[in-house]
Amino acid sequence: MSIRTAPPRVLTVAGSDSGGGAGIQADLKTMLALGTHGMSVVTAVTAQNSLGVQGAWELPVEAVRAQYRSVVDDIGVQAVKTGMLASAELVETVAELLAGTDAPTVIDPVGVSKHGDSLLAASALDSLRTKLLPVATVATPNLDEVTQITGVRVESEDGLRRAAAALLEFGPRWALIKGGHLEGDAVDLLTDGSEEHWLRAPRHDNRHTHGTGCTLASAIAAGLAKGRTVPDAVREAKEYVTGAIAAGFALGGGIGPVDHGWRFGS
Repeated sequence: MSIRTAPPRVLTVAGSDSGGGAGIQADLKTMLALGTHGMSVVTAVTAQNSLGVQGAWELPVEAVRAQYRSVVDDIGVQAVKTGMLASAELVETVAELLAGTDAPTVIDPVGVSKHGDSLLAASALDSLRTKLLPVATVATPNLDEVTQITGVRVESEDGLRRAAAALLEFGPRWALIKGGHLEGDAVDLLTDGSEEHWLRAPRHDNRHTHGTGCTLASAIAAGLAKGRTVPDAVREAKEYVTGAIAAGFALGGGIGPVDHGWRFGS
């Protein structure tokens, strides 16, 4: 019997969501659903459910660095995705690790949870701008996060262009500004400063959207690991997430998760 070649390898560097809807748990489910091998570096442990985040405990920098080196030096990676990096020290450590890794990186600058809980210390914002964004292949902020980072407040589709231009000044190769909180269709803008791709999807009347940001960034990383161009990876990721939102289900007493296995008819 011949031994199967390993699928494309994707690494998530993010926090754990005990409720399984977002964070590392969402990342690994997405990577599996999209035919890649997911690996993880846990940056923080959260006590989290459908109602919100009840507690968060950051891991020591040495633990984060050791996990990263362990995976990258032995197994290797074809794309890396980052999520919750709570402190300036963690942001800087991860930025330094990414700078030394020859693989595309998707930076999801997680600032606030779906329930409004802050997941990023104010002191970490400057490190995010000056250290992490410059090593990003794609940065994927939502409207609240792009305001936190750039000060640009987006109230209409026109504002997405201004927000993208402000974000690109910090150095990512591509900016994906997620306009999900605007009225009307769910519109995102992907641009590298010269070409623009507008991604539109019907808005689903479903409040169970916990984990959408993590899922989208992981799906983009999975596409990049398979060798897709950034626009193709983002387009495929948006299709996958739109289907996952449509299939989102109730869980607990609050906001339920998207369905990562929707293509399997789960």
